[in-house]
Amino acid sequence: MVNRVVVGAHYGLRDWLVQRVTAAVMAVYCVPLAVCLLLQPRQGYDAWTGLFSGQLMRTFTLLFLLCLFYHAWIGIRDIVMDYVKPAGVRLVVHVLVILVLLLYAIWSVQILWGF
Repeated sequence: MVNRVVVGAHYGLRDWLVQRVTAAVMAVYCVPLAVCLLLQPRQGYDAWTGLFSGQLMRTFTLLFLLCLFYHAWIGIRDIVMDYVKPAGVRLVVHVLVILVLLLYAIWSVQILWGF
């Protein structure tokens, strides 16, 4: 009988599913946005301001961005776990990536709601 020693964080299926769901949310957001942009006769600051002035558009844009940041976190975390072997360096990279993604999320809220 072979004894298997399982090590690691056991993310597997959950993270695979989260990446697929976040990708689907981002794809669903991009289709209506592309249609709106293609149907607008004039592109400019006024058109963009008008498009993002509604609460619904801002909310779905924030949902898109949060899905993007979480999707990026899972991908970067997996790459770092695979290729960065020293635990200290891996921890520093993980913390830096988390901080940058959190700052991007805060910045996104500031941009969308003008705080």
